[in-house]
Amino acid sequence: MARSDDEENPWAAPPRKRVRLEKLVLDTLGIDELREYIGELRAEIARVEADIERKQGHRSAADAFFRRS
Repeated sequence: MARSDDEENPWAAPPRKRVRLEKLVLDTLGIDELREYIGELRAEIARVEADIERKQGHRSAADAFFRRS
Protein backbone atom coordinates (compact mmCIF):
# COMPACT_ATOMS: atom_id res chain seq x y z
CA MET A 1 0.00 0.00 0.00
CA ALA A 2 1.44 3.42 -0.96
CA ARG A 3 1.84 6.01 1.73
CA SER A 4 1.15 9.69 1.30
CA ASP A 5 3.83 12.32 1.81
CA ASP A 6 2.22 13.30 5.13
CA GLU A 7 2.59 9.77 6.44
CA GLU A 8 6.20 9.59 5.29
CA ASN A 9 7.20 12.86 6.96
CA PRO A 10 5.06 13.63 10.04
CA TRP A 11 7.15 16.77 10.66
CA ALA A 12 6.35 18.31 7.32
CA ALA A 13 4.91 21.80 7.48
CA PRO A 14 1.14 22.00 7.02
CA PRO A 15 0.01 23.17 3.59
CA ARG A 16 -0.04 26.94 3.19
CA LYS A 17 -3.42 28.64 3.21
CA ARG A 18 -4.46 29.71 -0.28
CA VAL A 19 -4.55 33.47 -0.89
CA ARG A 20 -7.93 34.28 -2.29
CA LEU A 21 -7.67 38.00 -2.89
CA GLU A 22 -4.81 39.91 -4.41
CA LYS A 23 -3.73 42.65 -2.03
CA LEU A 24 -3.61 46.00 -3.78
CA VAL A 25 -0.95 48.58 -3.14
CA LEU A 26 -3.20 51.17 -1.53
CA ASP A 27 -0.64 53.98 -1.65
CA THR A 28 -1.18 54.36 -5.39
CA LEU A 29 -4.97 54.72 -5.17
CA GLY A 30 -6.91 57.91 -4.70
CA ILE A 31 -9.83 58.33 -2.30
CA ASP A 32 -12.45 57.67 -4.97
CA GLU A 33 -10.60 54.55 -6.12
CA LEU A 34 -10.37 53.31 -2.52
CA ARG A 35 -14.10 53.82 -2.07
CA GLU A 36 -14.75 51.92 -5.31
CA TYR A 37 -12.49 49.12 -4.08
CA ILE A 38 -14.41 48.96 -0.80
CA GLY A 39 -17.63 48.67 -2.83
CA GLU A 40 -16.15 45.76 -4.79
CA LEU A 41 -15.10 44.04 -1.57
CA ARG A 42 -18.54 44.55 -0.03
CA ALA A 43 -20.16 43.06 -3.13
CA GLU A 44 -17.87 40.03 -2.88
CA ILE A 45 -18.65 39.66 0.84
CA ALA A 46 -22.39 39.77 0.05
CA ARG A 47 -21.94 37.11 -2.64
CA VAL A 48 -20.03 34.83 -0.27
CA GLU A 49 -22.55 35.34 2.55
CA ALA A 50 -25.40 34.45 0.17
CA ASP A 51 -23.60 31.24 -0.76
CA ILE A 52 -23.05 30.41 2.91
CA GLU A 53 -26.79 30.87 3.54
CA ARG A 54 -27.61 28.62 0.59
CA LYS A 55 -25.23 25.92 1.82
CA GLN A 56 -26.53 26.17 5.38
CA GLY A 57 -30.04 25.64 4.03
CA HIS A 58 -28.91 22.51 2.23
CA ARG A 59 -27.12 21.25 5.33
CA SER A 60 -30.17 21.92 7.53
CA ALA A 61 -32.39 20.04 5.10
CA ALA A 62 -29.96 17.09 5.03
CA ASP A 63 -29.65 17.10 8.82
CA ALA A 64 -33.45 17.07 9.17
CA PHE A 65 -33.75 14.24 6.65
CA PHE A 66 -31.11 12.07 8.32
CA ARG A 67 -31.94 12.99 11.92
CA ARG A 68 -32.36 9.98 14.12
CA SER A 69 -35.06 9.85 16.78
